[in-house]
Amino acid sequence: QLAQAMLDEPERRNAAGLMRVNHSGEVCAQALYLGQAALARNAQTRAHLLHAADEETDHLAWCETRLRALHARPSVLNPFWYAGSYVLGACAALAGDAVSLGFVSETERQVEAHLAEHLQRLPGGDDASRAVLQQMQLDEARHGAEARAAGGRELPWPVPRLMRGAAAVMKALAYRF
Repeated sequence: QLAQAMLDEPERRNAAGLMRVNHSGEVCAQALYLGQAALARNAQTRAHLLHAADEETDHLAWCETRLRALHARPSVLNPFWYAGSYVLGACAALAGDAVSLGFVSETERQVEAHLAEHLQRLPGGDDASRAVLQQMQLDEARHGAEARAAGGRELPWPVPRLMRGAAAVMKALAYRF
């Protein structure tokens, strides 16, 4: 509440848009990992993916709390983001556990970069959102490192580029809707 009181209306709208994007990103990550877990080939990979999805649930709750504090709502497009991400995760799993874990690693690498950008774009007075994003950034870095340690391999060059493109569309739409 204190951090919100220091934001003027344009700052509040900007912070709300950024947190809506972060919330949608967590919806996508959770669905991606659950889709991958559904078709994982071994129990260790499945457990790794389910644990990552569970931690994304925490991030989702933190973003929801910030959205409420900013008098904002989640993206109305979240059901579409979830469905698309679940299917994408299932497709990644079909390529095998090493590719699936590589997908986790690349996802988290891109999310870390996106969070760093949002930390720069947040209004200076929004310490509450900043704290949430900083903790999420630490968790995402750990998820990526754990996926690499579990055998995740580097994805072929077009895949990360396509992922960035899809994420750019999601971010642009979720910020507003």
